[in-house]
Amino acid sequence: MSIPLIQKIRVGSYIMGQRLKGVEKYPLVLMLEPLFRCNLACSGCGKIDYEDDILNKRLSVQECLEAVDECGAPIVSIPGGEPLIHKEIVGIVEGITARKKFVYLCTNALLLEKKLDEFTPSDYLTFSVHLDGLEEHHDRAVDQPGTFKRAVSAIRAAKAKGFRVNVNCTLFDQMNADEAAEFFNFASNDLKVEGITISPGYAYERAPNQEHFLNRTKTKQLFRDIFKRQGNNKWQFSQSALFMDFLAGNQQYQCMPWGNPTRNIFGWQRPCYLLSEGYADSFDALMRETRWDDYGTGRYEKCANCMVHCGYEATAVTDVTSHPLKALGVFLKGIETEKPMAPEIPLDKQRPAEFVFEGLIKTLSQKKAEQEAALKSEQGAKTTSNAA
Repeated sequence: MSIPLIQKIRVGSYIMGQRLKGVEKYPLVLMLEPLFRCNLACSGCGKIDYEDDILNKRLSVQECLEAVDECGAPIVSIPGGEPLIHKEIVGIVEGITARKKFVYLCTNALLLEKKLDEFTPSDYLTFSVHLDGLEEHHDRAVDQPGTFKRAVSAIRAAKAKGFRVNVNCTLFDQMNADEAAEFFNFASNDLKVEGITISPGYAYERAPNQEHFLNRTKTKQLFRDIFKRQGNNKWQFSQSALFMDFLAGNQQYQCMPWGNPTRNIFGWQRPCYLLSEGYADSFDALMRETRWDDYGTGRYEKCANCMVHCGYEATAVTDVTSHPLKALGVFLKGIETEKPMAPEIPLDKQRPAEFVFEGLIKTLSQKKAEQEAALKSEQGAKTTSNAA
């Protein structure tokens, strides 16, 4: 089973509770980034290209748990960076699972096998291992030979110890449908992972390699071609059937970025996990002050080609709860691959991209340095006073 029954029940109850309360915007998954430091340097990543003073910063256990409590989402995804580098990651995970939240710890698995004994198997913990395809493709995507074999070894070891394991796969234009289908067969039938989380790559403005990101037309056609090759194979996806249907061009969705809010070392990132265009000091401020209608496909140039799960899975899940029979139909019949695609959202009225990241980070770093200097000065004054 790709998602434990207890998770389906708890998340379903949470959604219905929000709807009964009349809450229009609510989080489903908290994206908790306790660090940006990583032990890989993937060319398609836009999360790790910072100066050392930023890469060396960490969220504490207390800060992480405060974010979980403040947000209230039933699921917490812990990306990075590489979370297993964080010296307090076990305490962070234990604190979250003790709150009966479902944790997806995202990892490249280079350290996973070494650290497995520090964790306890639970329905509330899933290791989400980054694999972008079979060996040749994955090792090329992460720019380091041997990572596929180490990740596969770690997955097998984790499964043997009773852990839930998910595969997190990002598709770029270098992947063709035959290769993707072969990889899904391997992940589902050989590795026997609980689920596959899949998404087209997003064109981070700071990613070193800008040549291989998919646009929306290519994304839809690629997924249609992939699903044509599924046949009788049972691929276990950890996402809703309607999100997969959306990737294949059968649903016209607008993203719901508040469904996956991000908390990292800078604060609460707005508007979403993929765009860094400001930070709020609290979750409440993020929800109240972010101009949500300024973002999304057809509204903002940076969002034009995005079909990533952190923006659209919340939309699909909302659609499932609103139209359960439609979702059931897609689940039973499979993904449509032949009929005309849903109309695309027009881009003629989108506002142009604003490139504010560099100035924003400089301001945040300066503010942080001033706060640390003030704290040291205050501590020094107290020491002098006590000595007197």
